[in-house]
Amino acid sequence: MRVSIFGLGYVGCVTATGLARAGHRVIGVDVNAEKVAMVNAGTPPVVEPGLEAVLAEMTQQGYLRATTSSDDAVGETDLAMICVGTPGRANGRPDVSAVEQVGREIGSALRRRDRAYTVVLRSTALPGTTEGVLIPALSAGAGRLLDGPVRVAVNPEFMREGSSLHDFADPPFVLVGCADPATAAVVRSLYDGVAAPFIETAVRTAEMIKYVSNAFHALKVCFANEIGDLCAAWEVNPHDVMRVFLMDHKLNISEAYLRPGFAFGGSCLPKDLRALVSAGRAADLPSPVLSAILPSNELQVRRAIEAVLGTRKRRVGVVGLAFKPGTDDLRESPMVALVEALIGKGLDVRVIDPNVAVARLVGANRRYIEEEIPHIASLMCESVEAMLDHAEVLVIGSASEEARRALAASRPEHIVVDLTRGAAGSHSARLRPSLEVSAMHVPPSGD
Repeated sequence: MRVSIFGLGYVGCVTATGLARAGHRVIGVDVNAEKVAMVNAGTPPVVEPGLEAVLAEMTQQGYLRATTSSDDAVGETDLAMICVGTPGRANGRPDVSAVEQVGREIGSALRRRDRAYTVVLRSTALPGTTEGVLIPALSAGAGRLLDGPVRVAVNPEFMREGSSLHDFADPPFVLVGCADPATAAVVRSLYDGVAAPFIETAVRTAEMIKYVSNAFHALKVCFANEIGDLCAAWEVNPHDVMRVFLMDHKLNISEAYLRPGFAFGGSCLPKDLRALVSAGRAADLPSPVLSAILPSNELQVRRAIEAVLGTRKRRVGVVGLAFKPGTDDLRESPMVALVEALIGKGLDVRVIDPNVAVARLVGANRRYIEEEIPHIASLMCESVEAMLDHAEVLVIGSASEEARRALAASRPEHIVVDLTRGAAGSHSARLRPSLEVSAMHVPPSGD
């Protein structure tokens, strides 16, 4: 394929070289004439191991060249990939002015073209940038609304500085966000030689995944460093701790717990987090990442409370009371906190959770109800039907069989506040947008 790469910085230069090495005819485009001259001379404008040799080979073989002319690049290619920078502004928001400018240039060049053309955004940009910035810029440059011959997609990169050529050829997956299979097929053809899963998503999903990935990488670094600090305070070898920690691929380094959902609870996670944070303070280690976890968890509960109160209804039915499905443990259950808060606001609440049958509870769970929340026993319903007959608002707090039954039996007049984000099988069309504030797909407990 004939491809133009707009922006010859780090991402653009590596991407251009990688596509050229894969056999595509690539034209790099940049407003900086010095960068263009360097690429044409076989010298990369960025420092990256192995890049100079491959780029020089590609330019010598005629697979890669560079220009300052957007018109020439678009006129001679079938696909334009935008790799310009999106630096952060003082307020943290990314500056997408370069994306907009390049979009206008490509759109202008498309005025003189009637054949199909594909524009791919590879720059890191927040969800909505393609729809709100790039497409309007393309249309403005073209002097008309984009139509069928012009396809638009998002193709984020997942390359690390220092190993980017390897990462380009062997990524975790190739991700494309677009609106139709034909556009996805065009982008897929760029990566025919890449042995990685090809994933097609909505445009905004693709834009978001890049940010989620980078945020998680940053979180992991800070988490590991805070654990290292705590280990040092207790004279524990941090590398041994993390070596063993990383061996657990069932819970630690896995999909477990990484599902958007409601707040966590139970007898272990809250207690043990408090212990670590408290011990850190005693050792003059503030541990800001660990210290932020419980407040973040509590925020999920507050948002759920606000969602129910926002319905302006008084009669509420709640499905699920234990801290996760399949258990009768109420200790530090976010659902108990939610019910308590709603009762405190004067709402008339009923609850169904077959696992929390007060008559058969024993031990710590029975004592907890009798001593801490004795009034909740009087709110328990025997059946889903009884709860629905009472409720104006249905709160789904667990992805359980009762939740599925309640959703199936609910009536159009019921307002559904789904804290499982659809994990219980609810339909988003039943939800008011303002109520989609938290969710509950409870992962395996750490208990």
